[in-house]
Amino acid sequence: MSDMEKEVEQVEDDEMEEVDLITLSDEDNNEYEFEVLDEIDYKDGHYYALMPTFDLPDQDIESGSTYMIFEAVEDENGDPQLAEVEDEDLLDEIAEIFENNFDAAEEE
Repeated sequence: MSDMEKEVEQVEDDEMEEVDLITLSDEDNNEYEFEVLDEIDYKDGHYYALMPTFDLPDQDIESGSTYMIFEAVEDENGDPQLAEVEDEDLLDEIAEIFENNFDAAEEE
């Protein structure tokens, strides 16, 4: 998925915890729903860790154990978009921060 538009909504799950869901549309206007696991500001960007609420095509792993990282950007019209992080080193740094946040949350 390349640049995607975002729409965020609050949903309550079975345990009555609030869950942030985001709907992303790809360039073909296909919509995909993700749970927002975390978001951070790092260097000059704002990043989201999103877990798909659907099975990912072309992957043998369950979506429950996978998350994707997107950067908040603006399109040519100034509208908010989410884009994949293409710099592998930056992606590794951001993933490490998210993993540390996830570990800290589990310890609480």
